[in-house]
Amino acid sequence: MPNIKSSAKRDALSKARNASNRAARSKLRTTIKKFDAELLGSDSVKLAAAYKATVKAIDRAASKGLIHKNNAAHRKSRIAKAMNKIGV
Repeated sequence: MPNIKSSAKRDALSKARNASNRAARSKLRTTIKKFDAELLGSDSVKLAAAYKATVKAIDRAASKGLIHKNNAAHRKSRIAKAMNKIGV
């Protein structure tokens, strides 16, 4: 337990940010998994919607500093390559 008031505040803020980042990272992973699941399906409309949502989620994560911009570019490239392989 911190003895100094400011360090107690820092500790509380750190825990809150950690929880927020963990939730956002989990949501990003879930979105990517949903896209991967749609790749296996046959509905191109759902796949296009999942692609759009995934790219948006990746961009949002990169803009908030959750992932590095190069990591975001790599992930978007991977899903675009998967879309092109299917031919949608």
